[in-house]
Amino acid sequence: VQLVESGGGLVQPGGSLRLSCAASGFTFSSSTMSWFRQAPGKEREFVATISWSGGSTYYADSVKGRFTISRDNAKNMMYLQMNSLKPEDTAVYYCKRGNSWGQGTQVTVSS
Repeated sequence: VQLVESGGGLVQPGGSLRLSCAASGFTFSSSTMSWFRQAPGKEREFVATISWSGGSTYYADSVKGRFTISRDNAKNMMYLQMNSLKPEDTAVYYCKRGNSWGQGTQVTVSS
């Protein structure tokens, strides 16, 4: 299993970023996938999850209405569109499948 996140960076409050997760080594199209994040000095927390088909999604209350999780099974890719970003969204964002994690991508929201 290999999960590789990309798309992080520095953005101003109110801005947007789109994270990507490239998956390989397993049957992506039949796997539930999730995004988690870990802020400095805090525990890793759930952000969003998406079913194998993309038909069901679930979000943490803190990101609901601002973030959108999606996937492209033909490309073995998962995405997280993040809008209206806040400083408290600053964290390393991780892609997860089962017990497997990516290396993370840093998102920093600051003026």
